Amino acid sequence: MFSSFSSFSNPFRLPRFLSGGTNATIAIDPVEVHDVELQHDKRSRTLKHLLRLNHVNNSIIYHDLEFHNHMAHILGSAYLFDAEPDHLNDIYNVEAKELEPWKDSPGEVSTYDWRDYLGDARYQRAYVDFFEDELVLNGYDWRKVLVTYLFQGKEPLINNLVSGLGHPLIHLGYAYELSSRDLAMEALAMAATSYNHLHKYLDDPSYTKPSPNPSKSPLELLCRLQKDNRFEGVLRDPGPDNIQPLFQDHEAVMLEYWNAWQISEPTPDFQASQRAAAALLVASRKAGGAPYDFFLVHVLTTSHAVRILLPLLPAKYHVPLVRQWWLLTLSVYIAQLRPEILLRSVGDYDLKGRDWGWVDQQAVGGKHALDAHYVKGLRAMKTAARTWGDEDRFYLKAAVRFGYEFDGWGGFGLSSREGAQPTDDKYA
Repeated sequence: MFSSFSSFSNPFRLPRFLSGGTNATIAIDPVEVHDVELQHDKRSRTLKHLLRLNHVNNSIIYHDLEFHNHMAHILGSAYLFDAEPDHLNDIYNVEAKELEPWKDSPGEVSTYDWRDYLGDARYQRAYVDFFEDELVLNGYDWRKVLVTYLFQGKEPLINNLVSGLGHPLIHLGYAYELSSRDLAMEALAMAATSYNHLHKYLDDPSYTKPSPNPSKSPLELLCRLQKDNRFEGVLRDPGPDNIQPLFQDHEAVMLEYWNAWQISEPTPDFQASQRAAAALLVASRKAGGAPYDFFLVHVLTTSHAVRILLPLLPAKYHVPLVRQWWLLTLSVYIAQLRPEILLRSVGDYDLKGRDWGWVDQQAVGGKHALDAHYVKGLRAMKTAARTWGDEDRFYLKAAVRFGYEFDGWGGFGLSSREGAQPTDDKYA
């Protein structure tokens, strides 16, 4: 049911001075692009219509400017799981109930001051309007607009895509996979409105230093972090409010772990990170224990977005983008109180004859097929299995266990539980 990989020309037509070498290339095949703007079958036409409807009617950030609009993510994931038009319509009708219409921004954004409002979500409408004006000026070449605003400048937006819990990164992945200019402009607006302090760790090379205790395994480092008593008693309750204090009060330790991951063989090292992302979500939940952690699933879905984008990026951005993901992973893992990762809970899991066909059915026909993060999580693990192979069936076991056991999200702190819905993702 899942589309096979195919090669296509690099859509990032970067100026020559931005092109990097190949010494740090992560060499993986691109996934197939589904140009829903040009395809005429009913499924594609339905998806195109619903994405456009969402783009016109619903803001990209809502609920007091804390939550992100996931409509495109679940529609795109379901479509790529071969969902029928009726199911796509059902998704839209359910998801739209909690979204909010656009509101006017305090002012307009122009080419002269567009960076002045970075990080201010009140300007989300203004940023979308601005980037769409740029789209017109560039002959509707949305890839050219992305190159201009993602890559160029002293502090380019590409170095802060993991802000907002990685939603700009995730959105950009769907923009390319579905060849959607609407999603591309929304992704730029998300990157602009979510912009925060994390960019400095990529923009300023002084934060990258040799580690006294490096490791090539992100899983090993997460297990080391889980036992690190320097974080004992630092946090009482899981949740997004932990992130800012971690960087304010414990920056040195966090950067110690950030720099400890030694990426000396970029392709196999990225492969290890994808396995770690699946393990962190699935193997951190004890059998019969609490619900799956809502924030940890973002570690997996952002890793998936990195996998989508890497074949399209110049080599000079490969390792920095993966290191962005690693910084987000460490932040979220610590903020969620560093749950123990029990790999045997996945490795020893009994599939009972269930295969990827069963996973496909859960994604489009199971009782949680309308939950955006559930569907995205399943798809991320299936794509990882297809990218790297799955000889030990680790990804299949992780996906089946997650698909079967899932019954809602947990991981919310006290502030999140007071009136918040399980779509709360207000990581600054």
